[in-house]
Amino acid sequence: MFVRCKSGGSGRYGLGLFSAAEAWQNHPMSNVTNLNQFRKAKARAGKRAQADANAVKFGRSKAERARDEASESAASRHLDGHKITPPKADPTP
Repeated sequence: MFVRCKSGGSGRYGLGLFSAAEAWQNHPMSNVTNLNQFRKAKARAGKRAQADANAVKFGRSKAERARDEASESAASRHLDGHKITPPKADPTP
């Protein structure tokens, strides 16, 4: 199927005609979208959003981790220093 060229001049085929596929491609509303690329881009965006959420939820800087570890060890030492040990029983009756 051939469609007459809008310009009416001699087009590709010398008569101002071109195929229906070419007419559809030249249509202003015809933006061809590769669905695989669209699907993969959407998946990448979803993964990026999930990674950002995980970074906020779980991510800590090295300094924060060191500070927390130091405070936990200080608390542990403080508790161990105040531990009351029961006296050992005398082995002789």
